[in-house]
Amino acid sequence: MLLKAILVCLLVFIIFNLFRALPVMLKGQRGQPMSRYLGRRIMFSVLLFVVLLVAIGTGYITPNPRPY
Repeated sequence: MLLKAILVCLLVFIIFNLFRALPVMLKGQRGQPMSRYLGRRIMFSVLLFVVLLVAIGTGYITPNPRPY
């Protein structure tokens, strides 16, 4: 259950950073560079992928063997 909460939190952070970069992209605000938010999004995406790989590798998550 804790792993699912961590995965959901990482997904929320990814979406949050994507929407934080939106005003900078649309209005061209110069307060913070857009690459800061997009870089965080990439970092959280990679972290999410690594957590999923570790969870599958250790057997904590079992993938569906047949998708149909």
